Amino acid sequence: MSLSLPSSSAAAAAASTSGSSSSPAAASSSSTTTSWFSGIVRGRGDKSGTAKLSKSSSMAGGGSGSGDYGGPIKGKNQFRGVLFKYGPKSIQVAFKTGEYKQQVIFIGGLTDGLLATDYLEPLAIALDKEKWSLVQLLMSSSYSGFGTSSLKQDAQEIDQLINHLINKENSEGVVLLGHSTGCQDIVYYMGTNAACSRAVRAAILQAPVSDREYKATLPETPAMIDLAANMIKEGRGEELMPREADPCAPISAYRYHSLCAYMGDDDMFSSDLSDDQLKTRLGHMANTPCQVIFSMGDEYVPDYVDKKALVNRLSKAMGGAEKVEIEHGNHSLSNRVHEAVQAIIGFVKREGPSGWDDPWS
Repeated sequence: MSLSLPSSSAAAAAASTSGSSSSPAAASSSSTTTSWFSGIVRGRGDKSGTAKLSKSSSMAGGGSGSGDYGGPIKGKNQFRGVLFKYGPKSIQVAFKTGEYKQQVIFIGGLTDGLLATDYLEPLAIALDKEKWSLVQLLMSSSYSGFGTSSLKQDAQEIDQLINHLINKENSEGVVLLGHSTGCQDIVYYMGTNAACSRAVRAAILQAPVSDREYKATLPETPAMIDLAANMIKEGRGEELMPREADPCAPISAYRYHSLCAYMGDDDMFSSDLSDDQLKTRLGHMANTPCQVIFSMGDEYVPDYVDKKALVNRLSKAMGGAEKVEIEHGNHSLSNRVHEAVQAIIGFVKREGPSGWDDPWS
């Protein structure tokens, strides 16, 4: 399916909505004390007593039940919710709005952390109305940590978060929402076949662009790729590159090569990859309902790239993922907030609860 969202004056309305309170969460809570996912992930035990998932079983936990919940947004850049640890590292914390059994997990890109994109505020409000929680996580790669991390490490920490939501929060399933390099994280994670990846009901890739093609526009890149390749060959892949390799953060030879070299680990969305190469890297996503949101004015996509052709090829490589082309949208969709939320919510409502009866089969 292909959707094309033109620019809309409603973006201003969405921005103003994000600064006000929204409808309160339902005060009802699930009568089931533990998630059926929980027992399977812990012990993969007898499924004879497991409850089947359905729309009716996706009950909202209304927090304390005090009736004073004012919605997920208190004011501009002010979220209501719960901050919690999901792993042993100090950075492994996540913030969740709403006490619902279904969660959209936002995974940011390079240098991102909490409140990474402007559309998260109105998205939290829209999800709350549909009885979904929004979860924003911090990983070892968040902020300036990306240079000494990897997709493999990100995948391990995403799995830890989903495991926490299943075993501690009785989650009934999640949707992964990636922004920029967060899209690579999702693709890599879904290819690991980790136990908790079976709780992923759908994936949304917002701004899946090529770091390599963008970096190729910078004059220092070729020499730095050669340096990184030599360091890796010498067994020094975890050592840091010179400061000029990346002004944003310290970066190891491995991660620089992964992001900037042809067919590096992070090289998944480049326009010069063949159809077979794209299918090799993205083909497993055909097993998961997937949406690709592409900004047609993305400043990190070189001018020579045919964006329409690229999004068509990415969708095809993923087995026919839904395409959403947002005209004039920039990389983070800060100039098309309403369209971003409209696309995400529409997809979650269509794909989220469907087919959830027994994802373990």
